Parts: sequence; structure tokens; C-alpha cells
Amino acid sequence: MKRSIFSEEHAAFRSSVRRFYQEHITPHRDRFEEQGFVDREVWRKAGELGFLCTTIPEEYGGAGVDRLYPAILIEEQGRAGDSGPGFWVHSDIAAPYILAYGTEAQKRAWLPRLASGEAILAVGMSEPGAGSDLQAIRTRAVRDGDEYVITGSKTFISNGWNADLIVLVCKTDPSAGARGISLILVETNRPGFRRGKLLKKLGLRAQDTAELYFDDLRVPASNLLGQEGEGFGYLMKQLAWERMQMAILALAVCEKSIEDTLGYTGERRVFGKAVADFQNTQFRLAELATETQVGRVFVDHCLELVVRDALDPVTAAMAKYWCTEMQGRVVDGCLQLYGGYGFMWDYPIARAYADARVQRIAGGTNEIMKQIIAKALPSIVSDFEA
Repeated sequence: MKRSIFSEEHAAFRSSVRRFYQEHITPHRDRFEEQGFVDREVWRKAGELGFLCTTIPEEYGGAGVDRLYPAILIEEQGRAGDSGPGFWVHSDIAAPYILAYGTEAQKRAWLPRLASGEAILAVGMSEPGAGSDLQAIRTRAVRDGDEYVITGSKTFISNGWNADLIVLVCKTDPSAGARGISLILVETNRPGFRRGKLLKKLGLRAQDTAELYFDDLRVPASNLLGQEGEGFGYLMKQLAWERMQMAILALAVCEKSIEDTLGYTGERRVFGKAVADFQNTQFRLAELATETQVGRVFVDHCLELVVRDALDPVTAAMAKYWCTEMQGRVVDGCLQLYGGYGFMWDYPIARAYADARVQRIAGGTNEIMKQIIAKALPSIVSDFEA
């Protein structure tokens, strides 16, 4: 199916992005996986080419384009199988908090540096005892005159190893539940900040993921993002787009996995004929391709809503849940057709299989997605009737 949501300008951008991955990421993938992070030079090159913070207005160093551009970046990263660069966390999950809720001084101090790749950004949400349940976080920020004193720890933080700045989710009023959560900008060169170990993961091996610690770290009160106690609401407003990004990635990986598997089975011979000539192979790939095409129609519809700023949290939860579950099924089905070679790390399908597993966990587990959908069932059913 020809995708109608992209213009010629989008197509030219896609070609540039694909070339960037081919020249600057893929050749170094093994080294990035061994060291557990992507070189900072790669970030600066991405910034130089205009691939970071694309939706940020030009006055702050971005390109001021629509969200189909970061969608292309995510798709091409998925197609390349280069899961290392945490560009989308930096540009499309974390930076929008500064744009939406930051002061003019905060925007001018940080957004141009983020867009150029000079500085790297992370979001500090998950904790050892609090993953999807953000209200259970224990990291505290206590007001002391013109400063906040921050104590606590975070884990599973993407870009945490390289980060120069963190949008930190913390409790400014532990007794107020969700109303006690605030967002504070924390520079990583401040006394009291330290990084724990670089985490070794099942997949996404080149994407830096770290533990972070805050030991009586002091920041100016002016580092507060938006209003104190409004952090949970800010997070909920931004999470729909974050979850949509995971659905976008899932579809791109599914499509590339099927494409690669079709090529492999056409060349691999068993019992004197190509694996692709067996009816079992043909039927299995037909099933996986059909399911992926159904997902593509849904995701592209959601992208149309994103561009109109009309994507609601429930639909985003549906997209994240369904597409990441499908990703697991499709990649597993493709790997099976590789036989023993599918278990070898040198084959892209093995990397895709390992990387896919976290998609059902990150951004809120799929069980949480089902809860969000279940709570909205009355309105969903009423839409059926309409």
C-alpha cells in the first residue's frame, strides 16, 4: 500500500536519514554494543544534519517541522536495526517538556544545545521500586530557600550514561500523591550527582542505560519546570506521543523483519529446494505480512491524528499495546524461519528479537495499557454505535 501521509519533502528527509544510519551507525554497531553506548560524535553529527529536536521551533535551534519527521527518524532507525542512538528519547520525549513547560530562560539555555547535539538529554522516571506506577516514586526534592535539595535514585534511564541534563521526576510533596510530583531540570555536573553502573541488557545493547543517584544534590529553584505539583499532569499529556513512538518503531521493525526473512528463505535451501518454496513458509509469511499491514493502516491513521494534535491517550495506549504485541509475534515468527541461524547474533533477526522484548514493558507496561483502555470502554462502545 502506498502511504499517503508523507510529502516529497518527507521522502527527501527519509533518504538523508537512511544514508546517515548507513554511514555513521551501522558500520560501528558492534563496537557500540560492546561499549554500551553510542559515541558523542554521532550525536553531534546528527545535530549538524538537523536530525535532533526536529519539531522544536527554529528560534530555539530546531527545524519547527511536523511530527512526521521524527516518525521517519524512528522508522529508519528500526529498519536499520541500529537501536543504539537514543535520539527519540532526547528529541521527542524529553525536549518537549522543556518547550512546553520551561521558562524562556530555560528554553534558550538548553534547546539550542540539544538541537545541535552539544548536550544530551534524559528523563529520570523509573526507580528501583517504581516503574509504571509513577505515583510510587521516592526521589524527593525539598525546598531550602532558593534551592531544591534532591535525594534519591533512578534506574533504567535511557541516555543516562551520556546525559548532560535530566528532566527529573520527583516528589516535592510526598503526602499529596500525584499532586506532589514535580519536574526539575538537573545538570549532571553538579556535586551530589553520580552515575551507577552502565546496565547490561537483553536487547538494545548499544543504547546507553544507566542507574543515577542524587545525594543531597542542590539545584536553583529556577530549575523547576512549570509549576510545583503539576508534574504528573505534564507527564500524562506527553505520554500519548511517547507511546505512539513505540508503535511506530514496532511497525518498522516488523516490516523490515518480513522483508529480510523473505530474502533469506529464498536463498536458504533445505531438502533440495528453497525454504520459501515450502507451503508452511509461504503461509506463515502471508499471516505475518497481513497482520503487519493491518497494523500499518492503524498506525498511519494515528499519525494523521498526531499531526492534527488530535491523538487521545486511549488510542495511543491501544497503538502501543497492540503494535508491540504484534512486534513480538512477527519477529518470533520470522526468526523461526531462519532455523539455527536465527539464533546467531550476527543475523539482524536475532538483534530484532532481543530488542523487541522491552517494547511491551517500556513506556508503561502493556498491562497498564489494557487498564487505560478498559477504563474507557463505555465511550469506546458508544463510538461503535455511532
